[in-house]
Amino acid sequence: MSISVLTIIMIVTILVSFNAMNNEELKNKLMFIPYICKNENQGYRVFTHMFVHADTQHLLFNMMSLYFLGSALESELIIHFGVLKGELNFLMLYFLGGLFSTLIPYARNHSNSSYRSLGASGAVSAVVFAFIIWNPFAELGIFFVLPMKAWLFGILYLAFEIWSDKKGGTGIAHDAHIGGAIFGVIFILIINIEKGKDLLNLVL
Repeated sequence: MSISVLTIIMIVTILVSFNAMNNEELKNKLMFIPYICKNENQGYRVFTHMFVHADTQHLLFNMMSLYFLGSALESELIIHFGVLKGELNFLMLYFLGGLFSTLIPYARNHSNSSYRSLGASGAVSAVVFAFIIWNPFAELGIFFVLPMKAWLFGILYLAFEIWSDKKGGTGIAHDAHIGGAIFGVIFILIINIEKGKDLLNLVL
């Protein structure tokens, strides 16, 4: 039995993250620092930041979110497009979503030498919102307790992230979460515009 793209992503992320947690030099080399990306030609950081996390809790939250919604979406994509194209679409969604999530932080902080961020949250946000567009009326158990329709969760999540971003002072890259979410929506509309039409027909 072949191993899924999602499984590979999770295994590599967990291994690299735990290694970096015990190796500050490695963590500093991989995290996203817009100032260094711009001034020292280390553009690879827009990719490598997805594989490192601040601590076990940060890693666990991202990997759990990715596993529960990502595995469901990956299966849907495989059913709809076939194994090869479905897995390729999931791969592009995750990594392009992670890259896209760095655009706003980069624009805001490319002259700020003290700004740093790390983690797969932007890529995971892209997967979560791709899932929402694909299955807007799926029942999600928020924090495994509160049942909520996917579309409602998406609205509340974005509202919270926008509010938190404007408030500031949280130490969390809310703008990266927002960027990832936007990409997730756009990606699904690109590969299957009918999903967008179906959602509009149901909402309007």
